[in-house]
Amino acid sequence: MKDVKDVIVLGGLNMDLIVDTPRLAGPGETAEGTRFYTTPGGKGGNQAVAAARLAQSNGSVKMVGRIGDDGFGEEMAQFMRNEGIDTSLLRRTENIASGIAVIFILPDGENHVNPVYGANALCDSQQSDDVISALASAGVLLCQQEVPLPVTKASIDAAAKAGVPVVLDPAPVRDVPNGFYSSVSVLTPNQGEASAMANIDVVDADAARKAAVTIRNTGIETVIVTLGDQGAWVESNGISELLDPFNVDVVATVAAGDAFNGGLGVGIASGMDLLDAARLGMASGALCVGRDGAQEAMGTRAEAEALLASHS
Repeated sequence: MKDVKDVIVLGGLNMDLIVDTPRLAGPGETAEGTRFYTTPGGKGGNQAVAAARLAQSNGSVKMVGRIGDDGFGEEMAQFMRNEGIDTSLLRRTENIASGIAVIFILPDGENHVNPVYGANALCDSQQSDDVISALASAGVLLCQQEVPLPVTKASIDAAAKAGVPVVLDPAPVRDVPNGFYSSVSVLTPNQGEASAMANIDVVDADAARKAAVTIRNTGIETVIVTLGDQGAWVESNGISELLDPFNVDVVATVAAGDAFNGGLGVGIASGMDLLDAARLGMASGALCVGRDGAQEAMGTRAEAEALLASHS
């Protein structure tokens, strides 16, 4: 892997409160779980940690966002500092709780997430200004839709103007204004998000291709539909291709998409071509689903390179 330019991440940070359970409770019902634990999460934080473990360059990943003035906020910030992430643009907000997400994980590894965004919802022009201040040395900007959309829009427009590629994960699904994605270089919906955006039931690679073409025709340069254990469909200039999945034992799918985006972002920031960057993202996602947790589950550069080599 070549030297990596800075990876700027704008997005949410949530403390994940995770319950392993045989099944979800119905209305008015109590269904006993089997295990409870907490781990730093949030789509922005997850992508930052995934990128930092792959980049292996202290301070080259910069986190932009907000935490509250509580213990969860400090714990999340310290976790990122321990990973070598630059948190100088992570703002602490008084008199509000940090974001949290209650996550139920079923025996097959599938997860159900209920977030309360807390301080994330107060992101404003301070965050877009912070992104702008970091663009000079950036090789990519990673965004999602957990913070207010005007902040994200101002940031991605500024990045595009500065010639910095933008990777956006359209999650959680929100109604966005016309032209919202006009400055996005790579959009990375999963099956559910692609289905909603293209009005196509994305159940297999052929449907993913049709959805990717439909979404790309709205003016987005590249669309990558992640398909879990079916791989990922890449639709771009001169590229219309299914990337085969890595066969791994799934423990939990929490943060798999974030792991993919973190790896994809590092690939782009290090000058890889699109398909190689996407394969790095897939390796990162495969390593993540083999472990418990969110940020704690992210793979290292050595692990990703070994996985890629074993499937070359």
